Amino acid sequence: MSGAVGPQSFVRLHYSITLEDGRIADATESESPLEIELGAGILHPNLEQLLLGLKAGDKDVVTLLPEEGFGEWDEGLVQTLPRHDFPENMVVSPGQIIGFKTPSGDEVPGTILEVEENAVILDFNHPLSGHTLTIGLEVLEVQ
Repeated sequence: MSGAVGPQSFVRLHYSITLEDGRIADATESESPLEIELGAGILHPNLEQLLLGLKAGDKDVVTLLPEEGFGEWDEGLVQTLPRHDFPENMVVSPGQIIGFKTPSGDEVPGTILEVEENAVILDFNHPLSGHTLTIGLEVLEVQ
């Protein structure tokens, strides 16, 4: 069965996310297509919205401002943690992304900005926050 993408549709698609400077942040064109069920939490809800109403064979390119995508970059989400909070033998370096558990058990990524002798400065903003994104979509199958 196929038709238009709806709230709980299973969708196979190719996509690309390009930053304002032309760098590709993520893409599936050279890989297997992404297979998702809308509403399952795999895609950011704002990206799922772009798929609604599309049908197999449809292609679309959409530009999202930061507030329409992953939000504005928030300086309040930059935190400094003591170096001793990390395992002693763990190599930490700028640009590295590490998963952290919240008190509620969720995992959030933190990007290391700086490593000092006694501290590690982390950015807990989504890596795509603050960016205008160009999203290319190609829907291959809808169920």
